[in-house]
Amino acid sequence: MSASNELEKAATAYALDAVRLDKQGQKGRAITLYQKAIESLLQLVQLYPEYGLNKVYVQRAIAYQERIKSLQGTVSASEMNQAANNDEVGGGAATRDGNGSVGGNGKPNEELVMTEKPKVNWAEVVGLDTAKKAVKEAIVYPVQRPDLFPLGWPRGILLFGPPGCGKTLLAAAVATEIDANFYSIDAASIMSKWLGEAEQNVAKLFGSARKSAVEGKPAIVFVDELDSLMGNHSNEVGGEIRVKNQFLKEMDGIVDKGKNLHVYVIGATNKPWDLDWAFIRRFQKRILVPLADHGTRLSMLKLYSSNLQIDADVDLIELARLSEGFSGSDIRDVCQSAQLSLIGEFFETGKAMDKEAKPRSLTMADFRQILEERKPSVSLDMLSQYNRWFEAFKAL
Repeated sequence: MSASNELEKAATAYALDAVRLDKQGQKGRAITLYQKAIESLLQLVQLYPEYGLNKVYVQRAIAYQERIKSLQGTVSASEMNQAANNDEVGGGAATRDGNGSVGGNGKPNEELVMTEKPKVNWAEVVGLDTAKKAVKEAIVYPVQRPDLFPLGWPRGILLFGPPGCGKTLLAAAVATEIDANFYSIDAASIMSKWLGEAEQNVAKLFGSARKSAVEGKPAIVFVDELDSLMGNHSNEVGGEIRVKNQFLKEMDGIVDKGKNLHVYVIGATNKPWDLDWAFIRRFQKRILVPLADHGTRLSMLKLYSSNLQIDADVDLIELARLSEGFSGSDIRDVCQSAQLSLIGEFFETGKAMDKEAKPRSLTMADFRQILEERKPSVSLDMLSQYNRWFEAFKAL
């Protein structure tokens, strides 16, 4: 076993036993094991300084340190001495059940998973007609008329493209459309909060999604920042490899043996070129979610400005032209920034203290100033990368 695997397993064992003892009220022993978990995590960070999940490990170490501080105010010196003595004779070793797994029942953390139906509808997904059509064909229509699909339907849908263009919004809208349970997760949450039990809880997550579908409620597993979890990394450690393998196994179970169950995996990524080929081929639909075109930018400007007080001189068509290259989130930020600037001006005049006073309307000059001060969040080089990848791997 490599040093990284040993440290990861040690951190896992110490952390699980620390949490167990903490819950049992054995505060002194819990503190000792939290400290050992911190030491193992920090050694892992030092051993692999370029590892992508180091931030997660550091966050875990900080969380354990905060818990130690909280416990130290309630534990006596005699308890600490007893804990140290127990640790010296092996009392701090991780407990294991009959199957050799680290102690604890390993229930998935419910805060990682959102199962309520998102309150997003198709009207809020402005533009993206090609992407919406592909998603409807893969998910909505099979749910509405499964009898029309004798060869089955896609269960894996990959949404890729520049940040801020509506990938998450699209996934949430389709969940609303089919009244599905929506399981939303991300790589950092899996690896930080499910430390040592990640693969078991991935299995439980998919098991819950399948159970939902069997009971007649479609299920969507939405994985954000997919590349962080399913990418090609040269310095992977054991935990990440096990989680990736478990995801592959679960996706194979859905794609090949899912029969007519309505369980779907929607992955979103800004870096599709970093994905492992083993995952790319399991997403039967690979859909580019592009930057907004002129018509879409105009629709977005109409949507976001509908709640603002704008002057008659504001030309939304011209603003749509001036905002070429801006993403959907960029457009929203422009409208928000114009309003913030206006409100700031209103407060500086002192009129805001009068509850009856209202700020002036936003003018074309206000929007022009914001556009002069902002640049698109997506570069031309990035767009070229997305288009090249799309041409190589597209599957609408």
